[in-house]
Amino acid sequence: MRIFLTGATGFIGTAIIPELLGAGHQVLGLTRSNAGADALTAAGAEPHRGDLTDLDSLIRGAAACDGVIHCAFDHDFSNFVANCEKDKRAIEALGSALRGSDRPLVITSGTGMGSRGPGVPATEDTFDLSHPNPRSASEIAGAAQSEAGVNVSAMRLPQVHDTVKQGLVTPYIEIARQKGVVAYIGEGQNRWPAAHVVDVARLYRLALEKAQPGARYNAVAEEGVAARDIAEVLGRGMKLPVTSITAEEAGPHFGWMGMFVGMDLPASGAYTQETLGWTPTGPTLLTDLANMNFA
Repeated sequence: MRIFLTGATGFIGTAIIPELLGAGHQVLGLTRSNAGADALTAAGAEPHRGDLTDLDSLIRGAAACDGVIHCAFDHDFSNFVANCEKDKRAIEALGSALRGSDRPLVITSGTGMGSRGPGVPATEDTFDLSHPNPRSASEIAGAAQSEAGVNVSAMRLPQVHDTVKQGLVTPYIEIARQKGVVAYIGEGQNRWPAAHVVDVARLYRLALEKAQPGARYNAVAEEGVAARDIAEVLGRGMKLPVTSITAEEAGPHFGWMGMFVGMDLPASGAYTQETLGWTPTGPTLLTDLANMNFA
C-alpha cells in the first residue's frame, strides 16, 4: 500500500518509515521544511509539503494514498488544549478524504483515554466521552469520522522511549536540570505505562494492515513504571539529589508539567498484544534511562 504518514520526520514517525518500507509499503511523508524533505528522501520516503494547520495539504496527501497513519501532534504542552483542537481538525480533514472507501485511517491518542478509575489499568474497550483530558478531542473526532463511514482505528500511546527521548520523561529531565533536583510527588508510587519506539512503530504497521474499523489499541509493553523508580534512575545518571515534594508544591516546581507528574496512569496492552500478535521486545523504560548519555 501507499501510506500517507503525518509526523513523518518526528520521533515515532522516523521509526515507522523503515517498518512500513520493510513490509513492502510505500510512504508519502508530511513535512513542512526542505530539511525534512531531504531527510524523508534519504529514508526512502516521498516528501509531501504541508503541516497540521494546512488542512488542504492533509486532504491531498490522504486522497493520494491507500491508507493514513496520523501520528503528528504539536507537543507544546503549554498550549495543550489548543493543540488538541488542532489535532481534531486534522483528523476531520484526513477523514474527509477517505470517506466512502475502506481505506484505513490510524489516529493517535493516549492510554489515559481508556481509564476505568483510580488504580485500575486503562483498557482498549473503554472510552469516556466526558473524559477531562483535552486529548479526548482526538478520539471524539475519530468516532465522528467512523460514524461518517471512515475506517478509523485509534493508537493509544504510553511513554514512548529510547535512549534519546521518552515522552513526558524528556521534559521532566529538563526540569530536573533547571532545578538541580529530581523530584517526585509523595511516595512516588504513581505509575506511567511505557513502550520502546521500535515496538510502537511495528504496532502502527500491524494496526494499519489489520484495518479494523473502530478498533482501539494500547501500545503498552510495561503496564506501569513507578515515578520514584524513574526519579532514582535519573538521579544516578544526572548525579542529582532525588527528593519527594508535596502535591501542593508540584505546580510551582514543575510548571505546566505539574498536572501530569503525580498522575497514576497504569494501562494494559494485553488485548492489543493478543489481537494483533504484537510481542514487544525492546528495552524497558528504566533500561533506556540508565543508558542515556546525560553529558
